[in-house]
Amino acid sequence: MSIPIIPFDEGEALLDWVELTQALADGHSLPKAEIGDTFLYRGQDTLLSRAAWIDGLGMAVKTATVFPANPDQDQPMINGAVNLFADRDGTLSALIDFHLVTKWKTAGDSLLAALRLADPDSKRILIVGAGTVGQSLCESFAAGFPQARLSIWNRTTAKAEELAKTVGYADVATSLPDTVNSADIVVTATMSSDPIIKGEWLRPGQHINLIGAYRADMREADDDALRMSRVYVDSFDTTVGHIGEIKTPLDAGVITRDDLLADYYDLSAFIPDPARPTLFKNGGGAHLDLMTSRYILEKWQEAQ
Repeated sequence: MSIPIIPFDEGEALLDWVELTQALADGHSLPKAEIGDTFLYRGQDTLLSRAAWIDGLGMAVKTATVFPANPDQDQPMINGAVNLFADRDGTLSALIDFHLVTKWKTAGDSLLAALRLADPDSKRILIVGAGTVGQSLCESFAAGFPQARLSIWNRTTAKAEELAKTVGYADVATSLPDTVNSADIVVTATMSSDPIIKGEWLRPGQHINLIGAYRADMREADDDALRMSRVYVDSFDTTVGHIGEIKTPLDAGVITRDDLLADYYDLSAFIPDPARPTLFKNGGGAHLDLMTSRYILEKWQEAQ
């Protein structure tokens, strides 16, 4: 029997955003994942591998090469694949396109939190950031909240206009404070090191969903936003000591460890709060890549 090789376009055509969030929820009902990352370097080039093992679901190793000079040679900067292994005997189950898994894992992770924490009748969604992840968020949140109107804000308005035109169902926000305040859901996907979401703009009942910060020196929301909100994360293991969004206010005493109410291994604690904003930090992790990859393979097999 040949091993499936699942490319981006053919794989994506089979997937459903809301269905993926259920697969992620189901994955967190299994024993806690073991995860590990490795990095190898040659000058400016990087080989990154992220591995996860979940008893009952199997194993995955997502490997990427990052070669910054490639675009000068008309080659993509990032290449990679996910090796998915069977839980029963460790045999190779599939090779899946790196970008397919990363796109759906990242946006699906945040959509799961929003479906649990946001008002289900949310009518206004703001996407902050008009890059590749911003487009994925437009797709996923439009699927998860089909009754809502989407707006896009970006520091460079022309990029927001370009993304709005590409997706065809979003408008462009010009005033970040006003649009944040009026939105029911705010989703951020920027490369900001300094907070761009201010607590003074927030109001009770909103849901704030933060994706962009992934290093200890990066943040998208200020201390006031953390202090006034009910705070959740996807994984304590991949956020608390690693990402500035959580690590910096913890180290400064702005919030305490007890203020982090739950991660996805306690999904029943993810509930909306009409009296306060809810704030979720998407930290990612190889266990989510494994859950997403297993979902992709199942959809692929159903279609064969």
